[in-house]
Amino acid sequence: MGHRRIIPRSLPPALLLAPHDWGIVVRMQPRISAITLGVSDLPRARRFYEEGLGWRPSTTSNEHIVFFDLGGTVFALFSREQLADDAKLAFAPGDPAVFGGFTLAHNVKAKPEVDLILSTAVAAGARLLKPAADTFWGGYSGYFADPDGHAWEVGWNPHWPLTPNGQVLLPD
Repeated sequence: MGHRRIIPRSLPPALLLAPHDWGIVVRMQPRISAITLGVSDLPRARRFYEEGLGWRPSTTSNEHIVFFDLGGTVFALFSREQLADDAKLAFAPGDPAVFGGFTLAHNVKAKPEVDLILSTAVAAGARLLKPAADTFWGGYSGYFADPDGHAWEVGWNPHWPLTPNGQVLLPD
């Protein structure tokens, strides 16, 4: 049985971006925590999913973002322009080829895991879109693009507890 090394958070960022050089491999678990759709009109989109489809939004939703629990996967609605900006992707209204309009998210249990997963993805050929940083909502996240350009957010959210297998427990 191997031992897991703990990397101190005080290390320089350049060292945190090269865990493979140390013989450390942190695998990204095969799961999607959240799918966020970038929408052009958030109130309209919320009405569609809430009233039209009968989905109940989480109490953590607000006027800027709406969350729905899809049985362990979070489905979110967010401004398309703001989502593109958050992921550091080009945005051109009316041009879906510039930004696909959605991101995938992978949540982790501890803040330091975000940097390790981003490093693992980059070492595997991903392009770092946004280095991990503290967020306005109290978490910590960064983005990478897979080889086909699909944006993944890797995040730690202190407001969303995770089950032992990594599923998000979204508040009612």
